[in-house]
Amino acid sequence: MVAGLITNLVFGFVRAAVLTAAVHADNGFGGYTTGTIGAYIWLSQGLLGAIAFWTLPDIVERIRTGDVAIDFLRPIDIQFAHLAEYLGRATYSLLPRGLPSLLVGTLTFGLALPDTAGPYVLGVISLAAAIALSFLSMFAVCLAGFWMVDTRGLRALHMICGTFLAGLFAPLHLFPDWLRAIAYATPFPSMLQWPIDVISGRTTGMAAVGIVVAQCLWLGVLVALGQLILRAGRRKLEVQGG
Repeated sequence: MVAGLITNLVFGFVRAAVLTAAVHADNGFGGYTTGTIGAYIWLSQGLLGAIAFWTLPDIVERIRTGDVAIDFLRPIDIQFAHLAEYLGRATYSLLPRGLPSLLVGTLTFGLALPDTAGPYVLGVISLAAAIALSFLSMFAVCLAGFWMVDTRGLRALHMICGTFLAGLFAPLHLFPDWLRAIAYATPFPSMLQWPIDVISGRTTGMAAVGIVVAQCLWLGVLVALGQLILRAGRRKLEVQGG
């Protein structure tokens, strides 16, 4: 956790220096000011410990070794069991990594955050959905191991596309219209950009409620996708030995 926090802070300072300079050079920089771009940067850095872009679910190794056959025999759904475990791990990471990142950002750059409770209440719901979405997305990719010897290529592609389209490298509001439309057609903005917009107060009112509704719809899609792949994988699975 300490190593992760230091990494978040180092990259946070680098991103803050670059994007703050861009805001000073262009007053119309995606509608961001120094304070709001600071909120975007340090919220995104603080949430990285909880967002599963790099986290490798245990299901990968269990499929490789065949131990997943035991999981299918247990009286609990595999997808929800792994999701519950990850939600606990992600929630814990918000304390030693998320809160210190926000504190450092506030003390060094200054963050423009809402002064009312509404955005934070809705933001907690949006953040919980984002964490679940990020895991379910990676989980579905890892289930390709039922048919592939190695899923590292797919996981790397998911990580690269996911972090880019989620708005980690730059806010989606800076994307050209055609690229932003592509991003919005995927679940990735729901994992980072949209919860940040809600928590930071950039998106408020019914627009913020609409974001949470969209996240819930993507949750339904990814849960259903994971269940379908698990059922197909169970039919495909063949374990030999004693």
